[in-house]
Formats: sequence, C-alpha cells, structure tokens
Amino acid sequence: MKIFTVEEANALLPTVRNILGRIQRARKRISAFRHGAKKAVEGAEQGGGGLLEGLQYAKLLMDLTSQTGELEELGVQLKDFNRGLVDFPSLRDGRVVLLCWQIGEGDELEWWHDVEAGFAGRTPL
Repeated sequence: MKIFTVEEANALLPTVRNILGRIQRARKRISAFRHGAKKAVEGAEQGGGGLLEGLQYAKLLMDLTSQTGELEELGVQLKDFNRGLVDFPSLRDGRVVLLCWQIGEGDELEWWHDVEAGFAGRTPL
C-alpha cells in the first residue's frame, strides 16, 4: 500500500481528477448501452442480432476497468464511482488514515478520516 503525504496527494489531484472524469464519462456511456447490451444477449440466444451493441458495451467495460486500474497503480483508492470519491492512504499520529477527496471539492485535500470511520467520519485537515 502506498502511503501519501498531504503534499504528495495534492500534487496528484490533477491526474486523479482527469482519470475520475474519464471514469464518470465511461459509466454514463455504459448506462446508455446497458439496454442495447441486454438486447444483444437476448438476440444471441435466439441466433443473432445485437453483436455491435454487445461489442461496444464490452469495450466500454474494459475501458472502465483500465481507468480504475490507473488509480490503483497510483495507490489511490476509488470509493464511489458516481461521486468521484477517492481516498489516499496516509499516516497521522503514527497510524494509517485516509485523506479524502471527491469531484467538486477544491484543488487541495481538506479532509481525512480513520479507516473504519468512512466518509461519515470526515474531519478537516
């Protein structure tokens, strides 16, 4: 597990914001294709139809997986796709805590919480 200082996490925020934007766009496209993909499966069970929609849906899922993997490689924990909520493991008073940020917040981290507390336990830095 990567451990971030507040400064390291803040420096990474522009990259994280970019990846989260791509993740949210991919999720919207996946939602739009979900109905078409279901029809593709039904058509395939009956011997045809919907191959293109099924392939597009599969590609979108692979793109989403790749983008979430980018965050994981950075050491950032994705907590909520829809809110664009991420945590950065950090040390505070000798224990691991999570620096918390979500899309729509400022250009710097302002919150942290204990690992067990989750979002509801957010405390200002």
